[in-house]
Amino acid sequence: MVKQAPRSEGSEQGDEAQPLAAPLAAYMEHIRVQRRLAPRSLVIYADALLRLQSLAGQTGTALLTLRPHQARSLAAQLHRDIELGPRSMALHLSVWRGLYRWLGAERLVELNPFDGLRAPKAAKPLPKALAVDDAVQLANFTANAADAAAVVDARIEARDRCMVELLYGCGLRVSELVGMDAQAGPASLGWIDLVAAEATVLGKGSKRRSVPIGSAALAALRAWLSLRGQLARSDEPALLVGQRGARLGAVQIRASLKARALAAGMPAHVHPHMLRHSFASHILQSSGDLRAVQELLGHAHITTTQIYTQLDFQHLAKIYDAAHPRAKKKQ
Repeated sequence: MVKQAPRSEGSEQGDEAQPLAAPLAAYMEHIRVQRRLAPRSLVIYADALLRLQSLAGQTGTALLTLRPHQARSLAAQLHRDIELGPRSMALHLSVWRGLYRWLGAERLVELNPFDGLRAPKAAKPLPKALAVDDAVQLANFTANAADAAAVVDARIEARDRCMVELLYGCGLRVSELVGMDAQAGPASLGWIDLVAAEATVLGKGSKRRSVPIGSAALAALRAWLSLRGQLARSDEPALLVGQRGARLGAVQIRASLKARALAAGMPAHVHPHMLRHSFASHILQSSGDLRAVQELLGHAHITTTQIYTQLDFQHLAKIYDAAHPRAKKKQ
């Protein structure tokens, strides 16, 4: 019999001294020797198998003759009594399916009663967005160089302001910004058209779209382009370049944005996708036009964009809580 692994947090106290039944212990030996699972994984498997054995024992259900309706009952009891979250439920069901798959291969059971049984869907976390005032503060922030004579600081400052304006003003993905060239070319993935005030980008699924560039972003673009030639290599088409004159990568953009946000006193860690979320949330709050936001973001399906309606509702709920006399908490 397999020696019991340490129990994970949240296990029922009554299970701790309970040994695994022979077929479950044999399965543990199989995954330890044949599949060579990591010690932490073995702990998780042992915990899930002990819970299955305990639940089956409480209901007088024989594990080797378990039927689908009984499996559903055990899963419901697990969810109801132990109150596991959707992710933990999915993990337990995965372990149980694996057990019966192995039992079937060993010809110890006729069917897998957990096939087709899925855990409740986990709620998708809402994307984090900056408040309007914070986003504007970040966009308007001007870094003060310690050495006023450092010409390269002025260049980098202009580049980073342009970077923020495009991420927040156009709702670009960081990959779209990385691939953008200063002007259209035969091999360009994306480019800027100052005359039309448009940015053309290559989004997910190799789908190209054009997004309007606002006046603030246009001003930042022109300021950067007037200095870009002093940094960029002569043969470098990229819009955003580093101090060595080559195209900026996503890691460099994230690092520059993080440093700029810290210097601007932002209340939270700011990353490129947060500015995209902020763009979408603020446009939706102002216009209420979900289809327009979908087009601007380049989402293939409206369901992807609908998450921003939840962000908008949260904004409205905060206003309600702060302003409505019946919503104010008693002091």
